[in-house]
Amino acid sequence: MKIKEIIVVEGKSDTIAIQHAVDADTLETNGSEISEETLKRIEVAQKKRGVIIFTDPDYPGERIRKIVSARVPGCKHAFLPKQEAIARSGKGLGVEHASKLAIQQALSKVKEEMERDAELIPWQDLVDAGLIGGPKAKQRREKIGQKLNIGYMNGKQLYKRLRMFQITQEEFIDVMRSVLQEEKK
Repeated sequence: MKIKEIIVVEGKSDTIAIQHAVDADTLETNGSEISEETLKRIEVAQKKRGVIIFTDPDYPGERIRKIVSARVPGCKHAFLPKQEAIARSGKGLGVEHASKLAIQQALSKVKEEMERDAELIPWQDLVDAGLIGGPKAKQRREKIGQKLNIGYMNGKQLYKRLRMFQITQEEFIDVMRSVLQEEKK
């Protein structure tokens, strides 16, 4: 599998794992304290070939994703489910611990950022669906993130990602039905 875009990752271990799984170039942020120089290189990469942000499914990874996305508009995003990123020893979470297949699957389901003025899914719909607050909100958001391939997030991040990736009302309703059906089983 050849990837045209440059994949933004956190470190060298991520680069090694990705290069074992696909034919791609990477750009490393070297952690969540992204330098101005690195951000400029990512901007150039976006202009020349496009960028896919592929960070760990944890707080620092999300922080990097937000910083790069805010600075470099139009990025694509690959998300790895937490269960696919856990180290065999159980100590560690990240892209570098994912299997070749998990990395390939995440990169085959890349989501593209889109700017849009109109609100696709109102905040109240998320509240009404039990995704903001409530006893099952976290589990529901986790399942929705997996099904829509937009990663795990808190309620506010879910709202932003639904808009960013232009998830339609119809897609949201279909996924929500699926999640609710699974809960009944």
